[in-house]
Amino acid sequence: MIPFILVHIACLGAIWTGVAWEHVVLALVLYGARMFGITGGYHRYFSHRSYKTGRIMQFLLAFLAQSSAQRGALWWAATHRHHHKYSDTEHDVHSPRHKGFFYSHMGWIFTEKHNGADYKTIGDLTKFPELVWLDKYYYLPPVALGFATWAVFGWGGLVVGFLWSTVALYHATFCINSLAHVLGRPRYLTGDDSRNNWALAIATMGEGWHNNHHHYQSAARQGFRWWEIDTSYYIIKALQAVGLVWDVHEPPASVVRNEQRLGTKVIEAAAAQLAASFQVDKLTQQVREALAHTPTLAEIEERVRLARDQAKVRVEALVANIQLPHLPTTEELRQRASNMFVRTPSMDEIVERARQILVANICTRLAGVPA
Repeated sequence: MIPFILVHIACLGAIWTGVAWEHVVLALVLYGARMFGITGGYHRYFSHRSYKTGRIMQFLLAFLAQSSAQRGALWWAATHRHHHKYSDTEHDVHSPRHKGFFYSHMGWIFTEKHNGADYKTIGDLTKFPELVWLDKYYYLPPVALGFATWAVFGWGGLVVGFLWSTVALYHATFCINSLAHVLGRPRYLTGDDSRNNWALAIATMGEGWHNNHHHYQSAARQGFRWWEIDTSYYIIKALQAVGLVWDVHEPPASVVRNEQRLGTKVIEAAAAQLAASFQVDKLTQQVREALAHTPTLAEIEERVRLARDQAKVRVEALVANIQLPHLPTTEELRQRASNMFVRTPSMDEIVERARQILVANICTRLAGVPA
């Protein structure tokens, strides 16, 4: 936390060094080069393995990325894979939905529990001892670059060229964690709050097409349409043309056209969100009042009580085909889903699963089974 704050304060040194045009140009060059290290290295290569390269190039990518002073390549990849596994759930490292905007933007990096990472999730990277070494001494690349800019360009080069661009890199990257889950438009249903944001896409060399990325994470290209500027992808293709990288993963046409059915995880997340948009307690009370004097309620309660010690899935199986009054109809569920979500071929599965969740939650409350 202290080094992070000091870097920001040190930027004020420009008051004494002045702001020369050559130092501004240096800042832009260092920003662009290191932003590709983050986007093409940290993110698309180390986190998602969206293309292949040789061992030397791999090390150079890691060194370039780490010169941005955003920890080590292994830490970055492990943390990012965790984010995708739990995106916008309570377990997400940086979710505006659950932790608030400031925490998701930068507050999370100051917490003790995020200083480490689960390296078991990056066994494909820890097998390279040079990457493990570089990750351990993650501060060496930024220190080396900072010293080099000072040695060549003086104090103005260090403050304006290196420190200004470093702070800009911090917040451009952090905006993907925060702003790209709040502001923008989703094209695909991903089960989280990811958005496409053209301004962020320009500032981050393509990372702003965040909803595209969450829809198909293994693609080296994040700007799925020709008009979606993705500078990092263009650089990767140039590196492929000269043989430095290969096996560059492209998004399938069916994925771009939103024709593929969603995976179970996304359907479950969307269905849970749809079900949660209804007032379950109110629906439960309406059902209870309607069935208070009928044997149907007693039968449901008795059968659910008998299932208390069994897996909760038994409750869902019990009520799957029961027709209860006052529940939203399938058409009402579909209409609300259409208002909440973007178009998807899996809308029927989402609606049916949401109905099952609603019925199960209501029956659980009717029988007094702890949720």
